[in-house]
Amino acid sequence: MTDQARLTTREAADRLGVKPETVYAYVSRGQLSSERAPGGRGSTFDAEEIEALARRGGRREPATGAGAEPGFRTGITFIDRDRYYYRGVDAVELSRTYGYEEVVEWLWTGELRPGVRFTAPRESLDAARLAVGALPAHASAMDRLRVAAIAASAADPLRFDLSPEAVLGCGRALIPTLVRALPKAGGSERPDRPGDRSLAAQLWPRLTSRTADTASINLLNTALALLIDHDLAASTLAARVAASARAHPYAVVSAGLGVLEGPLHGAASGLAHRMLAEVLERGGAAPVVADHLRSGRRVPGLGHRLYPAEDPRAQALLALLEELPYAAGALDAARDVVATTARHTALHANVDLALAVLTVAADMPAEAGETVFAVARTAGWLAHALEEYEERPLRMRPSGHYTGPKPPQPLP
Repeated sequence: MTDQARLTTREAADRLGVKPETVYAYVSRGQLSSERAPGGRGSTFDAEEIEALARRGGRREPATGAGAEPGFRTGITFIDRDRYYYRGVDAVELSRTYGYEEVVEWLWTGELRPGVRFTAPRESLDAARLAVGALPAHASAMDRLRVAAIAASAADPLRFDLSPEAVLGCGRALIPTLVRALPKAGGSERPDRPGDRSLAAQLWPRLTSRTADTASINLLNTALALLIDHDLAASTLAARVAASARAHPYAVVSAGLGVLEGPLHGAASGLAHRMLAEVLERGGAAPVVADHLRSGRRVPGLGHRLYPAEDPRAQALLALLEELPYAAGALDAARDVVATTARHTALHANVDLALAVLTVAADMPAEAGETVFAVARTAGWLAHALEEYEERPLRMRPSGHYTGPKPPQPLP
């Protein structure tokens, strides 16, 4: 490479081992910056930037050709066979040992803050509750969460500050705001669990009218911690795209919530909930599983493409559910589903089935699992936003492959 501060297009292409056209493609996708050469002929490129790109194999991200999947560098979650890790530490062990907020702080900062609690600012909470209260009675919990995020955003004049300190402050305020903006189950006016200021204790009465004991709160706390992040799921990718465009943290969360509401993502636990309820109603899994297979539908709550064996999140939650007497019936129904399906194909329980056992056993609505998922994953989306804010803006700019009529066409 030359010692010049800037390289010509040909020099950049030679250093990267690509054609000049590919160099310009990198520019159009936000993967390289360029400047017009003196005299207006061609473009020049920063030598250090080209060198950094070359060390990564010629582009900032792996190839995304036919059959390939996009990849992003991340230091948040690593999935390896039958385990997953938050910043290198076993996520299941973290979730068993520490509360949700403590695990969130570890994921955000790499530091553990024992006993940390998140607090909703009065201005944001008032705005969120007012907006949520204006929704029709049939509005879903996801409707309420999305509206609460927007209202909290409008109440925060500093939301465009993307410094790490500001984003962390936003997260510590937004997550409890989302929880406390939800109405309590059954219209109850009972105060939150006395003496317990954890997020799990605040969320529980918004999911069910059943009184929570310590074991139940610990279970919900563990579920929240297990669900904070899981690599680049669809909603997390949407959050990173928003952050790449330098959307503020509230907008990043709104992007994640929008994708999470898709029936192929966050709603999966609701499908498993309805299945378990039907198994209990009909007295066995066989007719229920048969109905799913007959109609060509997958049996919900089984299998995960990232885990050839059991989903470690499901293992952890099901083990805790075994300690709750009121969960025995739902647990038996789940085991019956797994055993019945095994006659057709060997699939293990995933986290959606474990959430369904919790929601059915605790008399929660079918959408409760999705609510738990959304609250937990909000912290993960913000962790990815913190990473993405440090990357080149608008780097996720794929090229479209036009398949329409060949131009020029006559004016319609």
